[in-house]
Amino acid sequence: MTLNEAQTNVDNWIKKYGVRYFNELTNMAILTEEVGELARIISRSYGEQSFKENDLKNNISDELADVLWVLICIANQTGVDLEEAFIKNIDKKTTRDSTRHINNIKLKDNP
Repeated sequence: MTLNEAQTNVDNWIKKYGVRYFNELTNMAILTEEVGELARIISRSYGEQSFKENDLKNNISDELADVLWVLICIANQTGVDLEEAFIKNIDKKTTRDSTRHINNIKLKDNP
């Protein structure tokens, strides 16, 4: 599925089941909440925190999909073509950072 197809699928779902988009501010708050849920799982899976019983039902793939869903909602309601924006963003990063990371001594393997 392309990003454009994902945007269309989310828009169709909202129109069929969601009644309407939440406003942009509400969606920003929801995005923050979803990123927090993702952070909770990552901190327990890869960090030093232990899982609580109610954390075990959550998984990274579902939380990433929730984050993506809300990002797509915000893009749709603000008129952003995510596919075009992402391509431009990769170009920007490539131009800006073409040697930055390669030359970063902190990223070099330590023998």
